[in-house]
Amino acid sequence: MTTSTSTASSLRGFFRLITVVSAIGTGLALAALVQGAVDGPRWLLILALPVTALALTAYGKAAEDMQSGVAASGLRSRGPRAFAPAVVNGVKAVNKENGRTAVDGQALNSVFAFDLTVVSDELPPYRIEVRHPLDLQGLLHESRAVVEYDPEQPWRVVIPNNPPREWLARAESLIPPPGTVKRRAGGAPAGFRALLSGAVIAAVLLVLVRVLG
Repeated sequence: MTTSTSTASSLRGFFRLITVVSAIGTGLALAALVQGAVDGPRWLLILALPVTALALTAYGKAAEDMQSGVAASGLRSRGPRAFAPAVVNGVKAVNKENGRTAVDGQALNSVFAFDLTVVSDELPPYRIEVRHPLDLQGLLHESRAVVEYDPEQPWRVVIPNNPPREWLARAESLIPPPGTVKRRAGGAPAGFRALLSGAVIAAVLLVLVRVLG
């Protein structure tokens, strides 16, 4: 238990460091972009423009993953993770390129789309679609499943092929949550804090440049 807690604490510290570094980098890029566009020099604008565009694209992609209702691809290699039971609302074959229902479920370009309601101990229940080419845990004929997810980015969900037995037992006894469950994972999008902090840093830097001249 101590080793597990220590590892989790180290991972949280690592991601806090990444957030700080991302915020500083974003702040510098935004400040350089504004300064280069307003007062120059132009090389500052040319340098900051692609960096800022790349950062905003990454933040936008993270927000899109959160809102889409489809699980992001895989879990973060160093990110936190936890198991949770889930209700299987339905399973269908879809085209892996556009997500449309596949006519031939055996086609090479089709995957299974598992419509799940994740019921974790840390978050309100939420629905999400997990896609995979294999019928993991035999969910075509089951009404319950065990998933592994990222507590900090809950739109990252995978279906483990061989989940722990205790979680299988919890899934079997799971009672579906009452009412309508929204198809949206909770939490702020990945990078939101870094983007907001970066904007604040950029504003401070631009004020300092004006004041110090």
